[in-house]
Amino acid sequence: MSAADTAFVLFSTAMVLMMTLPGLALFYGGLVRARNVLSVFMQCFAIAALMSVLWFVAGYSIAFGGTEGSWGSLWGGLARAGLSGVTTETLTGALPEMAFFAFQMTFAIITPALFLGAFAERVSFAFVMVFSALWMLFVYAPVAHWIWGSGFLADGGIFGDIGTKDFAGGIVVHETAGLAALLLAVMIGPRRNRTTPPHAPGLVAIGAGLLWVGWFGFNGGSALAANGQAAMAITVTHLSAAAASLSWALWERVKFGRASLVGIVTGTIAGLASITPASGYVGPWAALLIGGIAGILCQEAVALIRNRLKIDDTLDVFAVHGVGGIFGTLMIAALGAGSWTAQAGALLIVGAWTLGASYVLAKLTALVFPMRVDQEAEYNGLDLASHGERAYDLNS
Repeated sequence: MSAADTAFVLFSTAMVLMMTLPGLALFYGGLVRARNVLSVFMQCFAIAALMSVLWFVAGYSIAFGGTEGSWGSLWGGLARAGLSGVTTETLTGALPEMAFFAFQMTFAIITPALFLGAFAERVSFAFVMVFSALWMLFVYAPVAHWIWGSGFLADGGIFGDIGTKDFAGGIVVHETAGLAALLLAVMIGPRRNRTTPPHAPGLVAIGAGLLWVGWFGFNGGSALAANGQAAMAITVTHLSAAAASLSWALWERVKFGRASLVGIVTGTIAGLASITPASGYVGPWAALLIGGIAGILCQEAVALIRNRLKIDDTLDVFAVHGVGGIFGTLMIAALGAGSWTAQAGALLIVGAWTLGASYVLAKLTALVFPMRVDQEAEYNGLDLASHGERAYDLNS
């Protein structure tokens, strides 16, 4: 066991949890109407709690339980269910396996939390919880196994020794969450009033800042060691975020004559999502290129989905996370750090599985729990209708 590596990964674990609580909660909460902010906070907290329990019970084993047996390339089995056989002395590389478990648990938390933004302000809380639980076990955990758990898309799998390169989750996290978000936005349907602006841009900026800092643990910690690769991953993560922030703001200025606060911080997230898969394989100049393109690309994806396709992905989850993660995954091949066949092939395979499985899981969940709240609840806001609380007392 390496004490330095262990300390670094434990610190990164706390950083990644901070990305969801409170980072993503504040970022998403500020973007919705005032009458729905608590529902977003509630969903983020509840998802964090539920995914933690499910990751312990079965998710970790499905993703990282091993590759033995005829189905080993597709899922990790249940040998590690409930952390069976894992003690304080069990190692994964130079790390205590318990530290690796905890670090990966924070990824299993934030991935389903990301797609909450696609159907905010109209989804029923029961549907969110049941669907997210099933989705993590049947979509996220198997995909994590395929790429990070020595499954069929990893080195030595169907794409040969080079395998699919996804350092910190361009495919495993951002493509899966982005595609599920787009699908559910279509299935649930648009809000009845899509024109209300974010109620608290200040909260959005604070949340984005926490996400930016937390992403150092997300990408840097994925090196699983306190070494040069981790240092480079943190450096390129920061540079990509900075470049995307600037290019988004500049593109807004060119198109609309002004740059907005919500716009520049959305560009930050686009740059972070885009560098995530490549962060362990590219250098600073490549990071500036990836981020600079991502700020414009993801902004145009927002316009395409909102204005042309008329899909109400409430908080632009697919345009920012999905498009950003897919773009960054392909840039690994474009910059010579991976194979076009492996990168594009994995995107297609994971994309098809995510869409197909997510559709089935959503339909099955909807048989028991309705996807959408009724019209009155949507009008009054989910804070009061679903949770009996209000974020702001306007009479005090």
